[in-house]
Amino acid sequence: MTVGDRATGKFFDFSSRAKLRVSGSDRVRFLNGQVTNDIRKASESRAIEACILTAKGKMDAHVFIRAEGDCFLIDAEPDLRESLQARLDRYIIADDVQVEDITDQLSILHVLDADALQVARPCTVVSARRFAEPGLDIWMDALNRDEILGELSLQFEFCDAGCAELLRIRQGLPRWGRELAPEIIPVEANLEARCIDYEKGCYIGQETISRMKMSGQQNKRLCGLIAPAESPLSLGMQLLPETDGKQVGWITSVARTTSPSRQIALGYVKRGFNAAGSRLRAAVDNEHCEVIEVEIVDLPLRE
Repeated sequence: MTVGDRATGKFFDFSSRAKLRVSGSDRVRFLNGQVTNDIRKASESRAIEACILTAKGKMDAHVFIRAEGDCFLIDAEPDLRESLQARLDRYIIADDVQVEDITDQLSILHVLDADALQVARPCTVVSARRFAEPGLDIWMDALNRDEILGELSLQFEFCDAGCAELLRIRQGLPRWGRELAPEIIPVEANLEARCIDYEKGCYIGQETISRMKMSGQQNKRLCGLIAPAESPLSLGMQLLPETDGKQVGWITSVARTTSPSRQIALGYVKRGFNAAGSRLRAAVDNEHCEVIEVEIVDLPLRE
């Protein structure tokens, strides 16, 4: 297939992501009762982003969903491959719904900032905002992955795992296993605008999400952090107020930039301490022997 006549941008390989096919005559009603977004917004040309929650509104999974004929395709981080299918299967009672693991059958490549796209091999191109900006998912049979990857390499710059992680942190996007974990509520991770539809009807965990919207209160919030380049920030570091030793947050992701030269990070910070411009101290442990000054900044992180 051919789209346009000129191409620029980057491409990513997301083939390792877990992939499920959900089919059956009750698939729309069933999935709308499971996910935070409106499944009816997913189409064969557009993927939606959503969360799957516990009854208490905490994270079970973060997913992208698209339609394909008479089914939906769901993809998630590789670590969720077994637990996600089990989580969905658990709520199929008298529904005509089947959930099939197709992880090994299909591959996903993603193109960002594409002015044009040329792919000769059979594939499906879907609009998806994996990095908060408009992008294109290319779904294909796993057997065609290498050939299509080669075609894209002639048109775009390949962004490996390190490159993708730096872009993700700069954009302030949470990731399963880092910012997203079973104790997190999606609103705390800034997922409200992208993943939650307040008009679509009931779903598991909705009561907690709706209550947070009504109160406007969050115990903690995902924030951007910056520190001097020579400062060795690391995952799990405690965040402390400038004048008190009591922990008010923790660091979840870290990267280093060269222009400007500095450390950037994401982390959760408690209410009352998470305003942009606030300064905190990052420490490795309770002894606080070594502390690093960090500043909270708005997301996405600017150059």
